[in-house]
Amino acid sequence: MTRYILNDSTPARPVNAQVDGSSSSVPQTNDLTELIALTRRSVQLQDRTLAAQNRQNELLAELINQFTAAGRQKAMELAQWKQSNPRLARACKDAAEKLAQIQTDFIDSLSDEIDVNYDVLQDGDFALGEFVDKFGPRVIHLNSLLQVLAQLGNAPDVPMTTKKSE
Repeated sequence: MTRYILNDSTPARPVNAQVDGSSSSVPQTNDLTELIALTRRSVQLQDRTLAAQNRQNELLAELINQFTAAGRQKAMELAQWKQSNPRLARACKDAAEKLAQIQTDFIDSLSDEIDVNYDVLQDGDFALGEFVDKFGPRVIHLNSLLQVLAQLGNAPDVPMTTKKSE
């Protein structure tokens, strides 16, 4: 078998290597012992890695439970509120739908204002400030009101709990 040895300073040159078949077919006891030790070490490291991954999975599951617990609690409270105030919940839902249409109309007029006064708004800080002062608070307050009404109007129903039959 011919192998090439590369060296930075000299070009590659062939090296002849011969293998003695009788000595390579039977592994030495020391080599086998080392191989077994390395295999055991590899298995130990894999076991540690698996244990660490399992712990990470447990921690991630706990984090998910913590994050979703607040949402579940809020949904439960909203559902209880809806059950206690069914007429008000329907009124909030109706108001949210109407306010959403008002919001759509308002945003349409806002976009028209931008389209008509684009050059003035782009070039003048005063005009842009006036525009933001005129429309900014309205957009923010309208969005806040709509969010509250939509949340109260679309609260989930309280799940019915079933009692075990005796």
